[in-house]
Amino acid sequence: MEMSGSRTIAADRETVWTHLNSAETLKACIPGCEELTGTPDEGFQAVVKQKVGPVKATFKGEVTLEDVNAPESYRIVGEGKGGVAGFAKGGAHVTLAEVEGGTELSYEVDAKVGGKLAQLGSRIVNGFAKKMVDSFFDRFSQIVEEGKSPDEVEAE
Repeated sequence: MEMSGSRTIAADRETVWTHLNSAETLKACIPGCEELTGTPDEGFQAVVKQKVGPVKATFKGEVTLEDVNAPESYRIVGEGKGGVAGFAKGGAHVTLAEVEGGTELSYEVDAKVGGKLAQLGSRIVNGFAKKMVDSFFDRFSQIVEEGKSPDEVEAE
């Protein structure tokens, strides 16, 4: 699966970069994230509970940051395992650019899924991935642009 896009965040690049590297912010923004620990230097560990079509699973995974060029770009590389539901692994190249009105966050994702997830078909998996991305950015905007705390966003 490949996916790309961009969003303009109404904040300066340093602020967006700081939130992209905050375990607290990321935990609040990732739908279904029950636990997220770690640091940008050592990597993050996460537990995410999701339902993709008829497949419901708890995924445990690790993510590391590579090719870090603060505050402009990095590559996120990770893998999550959901037991019999399958696995997902891949990466994303994330770039931040100053634009009028804030910071443009661009991303290019390449990912693979296996197990029961792969059997669902690309239309269902791609639709789910798009929904996850939209939800992530809606929550991210609430924290960065509106100044909500991660606790306020998680509670919604």
